[in-house]
Amino acid sequence: MATPASSPSGPRPRDLAPTLDRARSPSLPGLGLLFRSIPGVIGLCMLAIIGLLCLGSLPWTVSAVVPPGLKAAGDAAPRVVWFDLQNRQALRLPPSWTWPDIPPPAGDAAEPVLTPGSLQARLWSLAVDSALRQRADETGVTIDALLATKPAVTYEQAMAALPTYLLGTDVLGRDVMVRCLVGGGISMGIGLAAATIAVLLGTLYGALAGYLGGRIDGIMMRIVDVLYGLPYILLVVLLAVSVDGTLDAWQQSRARETKTQSVAFIDAELARTPEAQRTPDTRARLEVEARERFGVGELSQAQRLSINVVTLLVAIGGVSWLTMARVIRGQVLSLKAQPFVEAARAIGVSPTGIFTRHLLPNLVGPIIVYATLTVPQAILQESFLSFLGIGVDDPLPSWGKLAADGLGELNLVNSQWWLLLWPCVLLGLALLSLNFVGEGLREALDPRRRPR
Repeated sequence: MATPASSPSGPRPRDLAPTLDRARSPSLPGLGLLFRSIPGVIGLCMLAIIGLLCLGSLPWTVSAVVPPGLKAAGDAAPRVVWFDLQNRQALRLPPSWTWPDIPPPAGDAAEPVLTPGSLQARLWSLAVDSALRQRADETGVTIDALLATKPAVTYEQAMAALPTYLLGTDVLGRDVMVRCLVGGGISMGIGLAAATIAVLLGTLYGALAGYLGGRIDGIMMRIVDVLYGLPYILLVVLLAVSVDGTLDAWQQSRARETKTQSVAFIDAELARTPEAQRTPDTRARLEVEARERFGVGELSQAQRLSINVVTLLVAIGGVSWLTMARVIRGQVLSLKAQPFVEAARAIGVSPTGIFTRHLLPNLVGPIIVYATLTVPQAILQESFLSFLGIGVDDPLPSWGKLAADGLGELNLVNSQWWLLLWPCVLLGLALLSLNFVGEGLREALDPRRRPR
């Protein structure tokens, strides 16, 4: 029996590939449409300025410096990060552009006549102290050695050395502007990292649930519903407490092990040392050597701060992916019913190929839009947690922590308004600009909202 001839009108499967490529949904429109949105342009400009100020200044604001007046000590001088540099002569000073003028001394007087305890008197003390510290650094002596000689400071020298604090100082005499810049970098960094975790988890989970469908989809989405019913603050607190408890238990175990090793090392070295060569300093020298060899079994402050920040961003990202998962699941369910996906399945494209070549490119638009909207949500959550005292630990600042510290300085007698105003203004501007950018991207990438 003859083999039936193939139908001339029916294309072969391999001939469907060009047709399938043409049948795909349109490619992602250019982001140039974002610049047609006035809120999007405003948001981009504001975000660029804030990001440049906060993130671009980090190499300067987190650098270690020697406090003024102590440079002559050389390697023995303490080094402090710039955002934690304290000045006891500049406690709770308002912004420098609100300072009153200090009158010059009258007649032959060495100092101006000022009311004790007034802002002018505090500024004069700050100016004299700054001038003396500058002179100590220039002459190569410490501030204590210079003060022992009882040097004189003229009015012109004091005014020239008076520092400038554009946004004021806090309760420890630290520059609020520097701390706001570092706090912005930390808040935006945690927000971006947490949003990245949320986008990755939400995209993978939602795409998997929508693509598999059926009973698996129902079970996965019921898990999302259960997680939606849990307060995220409780989850973050539980995670932070568990991490702190684990670290404390590890440090106690490590400290006991280190102490045992150090004692064994010291005893072994003393046993090998002849009695005639032992001196009162022998044990002290061996203790120092054991400490250098085995450590103290505790984490440094930098390590604890790093673990605290990583725990915070993981906690925020771990509870922020639920909305993304729902959105991506809905998009995948909608795309599965499109003709180009049915055609790809008909010609034998594998499920992985369908997802990577046909579904994922069509999910880029919603992913970008909701990722842009997730960043301000993550920043706000970090600021809220830091405001409650369960976020970033001291001495690291964040906008929420600075606002919490400033709130405690508000009172009816002497209110330090600048401690609360500037972090709140910067936080509000950052959130507003990110929402403007997200709205502009939504208009640019959503064809139903795009102007015709």
